[in-house]
Amino acid sequence: MSTLAAPPRALRSGASRPRRIRPARIALHVFLIAMVVVWLFPLLWAVYAALRPVSDTLFNGYLSWPKSLSLNNFTNFWTQADLPYFYLNTLVIVVPAVIFTLLLASMVAFCCTQFSWRFNLVVLMLFTAGNLLPAQVIIVPLYWVYLHTPVPALGSIDIGRFSFALFSDNDLLYDQYIGIILIHVVFQTGFATFVLSNYMKTITKEITESALVDGANVLRIWWSIILPLCRPALAAMATLLFTFIYNDFFWALLLLKTGDKRPITSALDNMKGEFFVNNNLIAAGALLAAIPPVLVFIALQKHFVAGLTLGSTKG
Repeated sequence: MSTLAAPPRALRSGASRPRRIRPARIALHVFLIAMVVVWLFPLLWAVYAALRPVSDTLFNGYLSWPKSLSLNNFTNFWTQADLPYFYLNTLVIVVPAVIFTLLLASMVAFCCTQFSWRFNLVVLMLFTAGNLLPAQVIIVPLYWVYLHTPVPALGSIDIGRFSFALFSDNDLLYDQYIGIILIHVVFQTGFATFVLSNYMKTITKEITESALVDGANVLRIWWSIILPLCRPALAAMATLLFTFIYNDFFWALLLLKTGDKRPITSALDNMKGEFFVNNNLIAAGALLAAIPPVLVFIALQKHFVAGLTLGSTKG
């Protein structure tokens, strides 16, 4: 009985030719590695400076091998800057701003996507266009409005030994928590409305129409039906808004003159001396200030990544 000859080795199953390394692929990997180094270098440099004593840096320079490393800069900044106060101070601004922004943006997105009326597209375009306006353009009129807008005195919030005055004695919008919260709501609502409207477009209008037939009013439909369906989008937007507002420096510096009212990013300026700046101490403070956004990102990583592409994949 004749047997068939074995196929050539190159044709046997499981055999594969060695992959050819293309120059374009090598260039891509080199470029990506270079970008990673460029991205991580400032962070690693900040950690390195925060661990060094300022005397070591002054005598030997920043580009020198450290004689000692310690956590003294972190402990000194924690005590000297009264960091727990500014953590709470920042939450007093960030948490209401995120909540009000999501509520307002979800209302506008709900009205523009679930109901057909004459100017729904125009309203949505206005909210989106307003987000494209640079904040620096309206500094002068906005500052004037804040200096001439009275607000009622409603007392303060006491948390342990920390007291947060909602409205101070000047009875004006300037240098008030409510003022900085409002400015964040105004400037973040456009972006949040755009993203949430794209998500709500995927919700069929028959759900809203059925609820109206059953006797539910518009607010009940928005609160009990639409918002639960938009929970992934709301979680993603909450993560993004928390990061944007927490990292704000410009508006807090412009609209809050009292240093004790400013959030943690602006409070870093308090550690700068008139004739000397301890950059090692400020580096440690910057790393401590970055802890809450990092924790939020770790806790809501999936929603955060989804939020970066939410508007481009929905609708």
